[in-house]
Amino acid sequence: MLLLLAALAARPQQWRHGYDLMKETGLASGTLYPLLIRITEQGLIEAEWQEPAQIGRPARHAYRLTAAGLALAREEANPPLRPSTKVALA
Repeated sequence: MLLLLAALAARPQQWRHGYDLMKETGLASGTLYPLLIRITEQGLIEAEWQEPAQIGRPARHAYRLTAAGLALAREEANPPLRPSTKVALA
């Protein structure tokens, strides 16, 4: 999921198609599409049907991050520093 969020966060205002996201992330379609459905249901991305650019092509879904998705992607890209719990041995 983090790989997908990072890819979408690279161009947060742009609508992206699943095939393009597959090529960019290396995720297989059997992984990508269920993930897109799940995180759309969680409100992290939005999806819309887009009419084909060429006659004879089917309409397809396009995806982009919501404000909540972008915030999560940025948070995961730059996690807050946490104090170390390791104890140094003398």
